[in-house]
Amino acid sequence: MSFDKDCFYCAKDSRLDDLMIKICDLEVSTLYLFKEQTYNGRCLVAYNGHVSEICDLSDEERNAYMNDVAKAAKAMHKAFNPVKVNYGAYGDTMIHLHFHLIPKYEGGPDFGGVFQMNPRAVYLTDAEYAELAAKVKENL
Repeated sequence: MSFDKDCFYCAKDSRLDDLMIKICDLEVSTLYLFKEQTYNGRCLVAYNGHVSEICDLSDEERNAYMNDVAKAAKAMHKAFNPVKVNYGAYGDTMIHLHFHLIPKYEGGPDFGGVFQMNPRAVYLTDAEYAELAAKVKENL
């Protein structure tokens, strides 16, 4: 698998730790809880190899990665009961395959619209992060 020392998803350094908390390893990716929690339960699934696009993966790799994304989303539905999970696969400046999984709740922030990437509005205590991460993990 490829690795880029300048990529925080590959290096798994303080740049990553400042934004998210590792929940667990999945088959071909890593599941993280976003520290910014405007959208209660927001997670991210980062592919373990350094690739830019989903089309850079073989059929087998893509299917395994999308299985991880689906598994994470299903766990989020069980843990938090959102009306919908929005999926964001951006990377204009962060060239590493990852999906944002954003739970949306009726009456909640941006329901019926596009979620904000970095609203920087809601941060939790360590205990609250641990509780959210545990809820996702126990539903995998």
